[in-house]
Amino acid sequence: MGSSEDGVYQPILQNNEATLSPQSPEKQDESSNKLESILSDTTLPVLKRFRLATWIELKLIFLLAAPAVAVYMVNYCMSMSTQIFSGHLGNLELAAASLGNTGIQVFAYGLMLGMGSAVETLCGQAYGAQKYEMLGVYMQRSTILLTITGVFICFIYIFSKPILILLGESPRIASAAALFVFGLIPQLFAYAVNMPIQKFLQSQSIVAPSAYISAATLVLHLLLSWLVVYKIGLGLLGASLVLSLSWWIIVVAQFVYILKSERCKYTWAGFSLKAFSGLPEFFKLSAGSAVMLCLENWYFQILVLLAGLVDNPELALDSLSIW
Repeated sequence: MGSSEDGVYQPILQNNEATLSPQSPEKQDESSNKLESILSDTTLPVLKRFRLATWIELKLIFLLAAPAVAVYMVNYCMSMSTQIFSGHLGNLELAAASLGNTGIQVFAYGLMLGMGSAVETLCGQAYGAQKYEMLGVYMQRSTILLTITGVFICFIYIFSKPILILLGESPRIASAAALFVFGLIPQLFAYAVNMPIQKFLQSQSIVAPSAYISAATLVLHLLLSWLVVYKIGLGLLGASLVLSLSWWIIVVAQFVYILKSERCKYTWAGFSLKAFSGLPEFFKLSAGSAVMLCLENWYFQILVLLAGLVDNPELALDSLSIW
């Protein structure tokens, strides 16, 4: 009877949520449990609880923030190193790289970063609601939308020379900047894939792998830039092509991590046709995020464009390249 009664009271649908949830880092789980136990321990004085809880919380934030900061710093160093290699070619090349990298490329980066921020909100909500499979769908949907956006921005890259001349830039610098920008066209579509991937990983508190990948890519980027610019002699175009290649290396490496990592086993269920649904609504959310972030990123771009209008534009742009 005991076994039959146990069978009667056994729930038909068992909650297997614990076995269907992504695995979190052990250190983070241990710190979270310790933080909860300290806050709920009424035997400790209030100030001591506050001090201990603050220290644990700071360590948790550091574990998440430090790799994320490292990723952005490494990405910045890749662009900066490209300008340094270009500067060794001559003043004109440095001015062209400064105008192309900051005057044109920052426009695309700000727009992609802003539109990619929408997926961060949606992935965070889906992860908190334990709808893990939707994280992969949101990432794909954002990638599709950003790729379409990249196609339109690509025309700005292609016609960068007449656009810069129309804005009053020197034809000599505009021609060199256009050559540099042509090599950044592949980077534009790397942005379209990289932004959603990074937000997909960050919403799951997976930040360290991106930092390791970016750091390794930076070393490879420096070696390839030296080889292509100086040894092979591709010059300004070679410098920008290597920068684009480095971004695609980061994208491919991060996607391979998503495919192979156990931590993404439940959030990445493969490519889905659901990614093509709800694109208009997703675009509205992305556009709102883009407006806020673009205004913060474009102010320096305007400064660079204005620097190209002075009497000695090469010197002015060379000066602005030293950020």
